[in-house]
Amino acid sequence: MNFFNNEKRYNTLTEYNLYKYGKKVAKIALNGNFTCPNKDGSKGIGGCSYCSKLGSGDFAGDKNLSLKEQFLQIKEIMKKKWPDSLYMPYLQANSNTYAPVEKLKEIYEEVLAIDPEKTVGISIATRADCLPDDVIEYLGKLNKHTNVQIELGLQTANELTAKMINRCSTNDEFINACQKLRKHNIEIVVHIINGLPNETYEDMMNTVSFINKLDVQGIKIHSLLVLKNTLLAKQYEEKPFHILSLEEYVKITVDQITHLNPNIIIHRLAADGVFDDLIQPLWTRKKLVVMNEIDKLLRKNDEYQGKYYQNKN
Repeated sequence: MNFFNNEKRYNTLTEYNLYKYGKKVAKIALNGNFTCPNKDGSKGIGGCSYCSKLGSGDFAGDKNLSLKEQFLQIKEIMKKKWPDSLYMPYLQANSNTYAPVEKLKEIYEEVLAIDPEKTVGISIATRADCLPDDVIEYLGKLNKHTNVQIELGLQTANELTAKMINRCSTNDEFINACQKLRKHNIEIVVHIINGLPNETYEDMMNTVSFINKLDVQGIKIHSLLVLKNTLLAKQYEEKPFHILSLEEYVKITVDQITHLNPNIIIHRLAADGVFDDLIQPLWTRKKLVVMNEIDKLLRKNDEYQGKYYQNKN
C-alpha cells in the first residue's frame, strides 16, 4: 500500500498517519536530559562532528522543565495549528535509550500518561549501540500497548565517512539492532544525511541501497548542517569542504526517493537548524522551498518513490 498522489509522489508521514489514526498526529519534541555513549567516553568524546550542543534536539523542550511541563507547553502551540490533532511524544535530544531499563520505563510511561486519550504512541531517538537486549525486551512489551517508533541515526552506510564524522558505531551494529527490534514488530525510522564531507553521489545512493536491504518502516532525509560550536564547524573553518547547493541536494534526494523501497514512509525531506547557529548551507533556512523543489522535480520528470527500486533481498 502506498499514499502517493500527484502533488506528493511518495509516502508522506501525514498521509500515513491519517490512514492509521484517522487524524493529524502532531509530534511533541521533548528533552529527557539523556547523554550519549559518543559523548561520555564509553564510545567516543565530543559526539558526532555535526551534532549540536543540544544533541540534535534544538527544537525539543527545555530540559530544565519536567517532561510534563514540556509536553503541555508544546501541546498548546500545536493546538493552535491543529486543534483536533492527536499527539506522539518524541524523545529527541541525544540517545534516549542510554540508561538502565528501570529509568527508561519510568520516563516513557510518565510521558505516555500525560494525555493518554490523545497520545497514540511514543517516538524515541537513539543509536544502534544503545539497545541492549533488556531494553529491546521492554520496548517489545511496551509496543503491545502503544505504538513504539525507534529512530536510529545511520547518516551514511560508508564506514569511512562514519569514522570521519566520529559516529563511533558500525554498520553491523545497525543491522543487528534493526533485526532485534523487528522481532518485536517495533517500527524503525532511519536518519540519513546528504552532503557529508567527501561523500560522492554514489555514496549517498549506496546508503539508500543499504537501507533497502533492511526491514525498516520510515526514513528521514536531510542535508548536512554546519552549525556553530561543533567539531564540523571547526573542520569547515580550517579546511572548507564542498557544501551541496540547493539544486544538488534536490537532485540527489529525488534520485534517492526513486530508488527507495516504495513501502517506506518518508518522515522528513528537509532539515532546519537554529538560524543564529547555521553556518552552511544557508538555503536550508527556507525549508518549504526545499520541499517544494523536490516535489516539482518529481512531477517534472514523472517520477515517484520506488520507480527504480529493485528488491534484492
